Amino acid sequence: MYMVYWTVFEETETRPHAEGFGTDEMVKAMGFMEELRRRQRAGEGIRFITMCSEHPDVVGHPGVDVTGPDYNWRKRRP
Repeated sequence: MYMVYWTVFEETETRPHAEGFGTDEMVKAMGFMEELRRRQRAGEGIRFITMCSEHPDVVGHPGVDVTGPDYNWRKRRP
């Protein structure tokens, strides 16, 4: 799944917005972002246009996890 986030700046207030897209709609989400950027370039008060994704079938937990005693990472170069 993809989420596009943006903020609309008006004279005295800001309003955050979000729009969701399905896992198979990345191109559609990117096109939506480009439309927001086009409006931004035309002078509308649209800022902070960004997209993030989260796959519904992800195997692990997001973020940093605790490693076990058998974890043996070494820096490759000194």
